[in-house]
Amino acid sequence: MTFPVLVEANEDRFAASLVGAPNVRVSEPTRSRAIDALKEAIALRVARGELVSLEIDTVGVSSLAGKYSADPTLKPICDDAYEARDAERSR
Repeated sequence: MTFPVLVEANEDRFAASLVGAPNVRVSEPTRSRAIDALKEAIALRVARGELVSLEIDTVGVSSLAGKYSADPTLKPICDDAYEARDAERSR
């Protein structure tokens, strides 16, 4: 598995954290030790639980995109709207 990790130098230490999970964070004296420690921390968390991906249904206006594309009344409505817009712009 691949995880996005942020490594930051802080004075004489390096902090490594799992992107999107700020509570999964380690601090070590070297960059490589910080990465290794974070790798171990992530492995422990994955071993205790189950890593899954979730598909979330869209909610709101974006769920309407394309819903009425086959509606025959949509074209004349759009044409009227564009005609009114163009007339307004040319004033």
